[in-house]
Amino acid sequence: MPPNDHQAQKVACVDCGIVTVSDTRSPDTDTSGALIRELLTTGGHRVVGYEIVPDEPAGLRERVSAFCTSGTCQAVILTGGTGLAPRDTTYETLAALLDKRIDGFGELFRMLSYREIGPAAMLSRAVAGVFRGTVVFSLPGSTAAVRLAMERLILPQIGHTVWLLQRS
Repeated sequence: MPPNDHQAQKVACVDCGIVTVSDTRSPDTDTSGALIRELLTTGGHRVVGYEIVPDEPAGLRERVSAFCTSGTCQAVILTGGTGLAPRDTTYETLAALLDKRIDGFGELFRMLSYREIGPAAMLSRAVAGVFRGTVVFSLPGSTAAVRLAMERLILPQIGHTVWLLQRS
């Protein structure tokens, strides 16, 4: 099958969970979570759950596991906790959970970020992978980073990624 034909294979509407990792945000102040929700629904996808969890490994692991084993969620998108501050443990928590990593996601995100913010892009620990058959994307907490990742990387590929995972 030619590459373009292969890429055309996709799930039209992906059921997604959103997790904001923050010790300070509330549903009223979570602009990044709201942007993810808006971009997903505008893109024809469905948000099946939304949570704000503190940056604590046990709680984050539990929430991601619950979404990935619920049977109602095909993708989980996280925002926050990807920096270098002592409380930023999202990367370590997810890296320990993932069955497969999608290394190209973090690499491309940092490349695109570099074009916008310069060398500070190297400090991002955005990561993606697969956990229990569900694709998981972890983004920084800034709305600019969320918009970049969603519009340039996730939305163009999420349907095809889920289609690939469903083939097994």
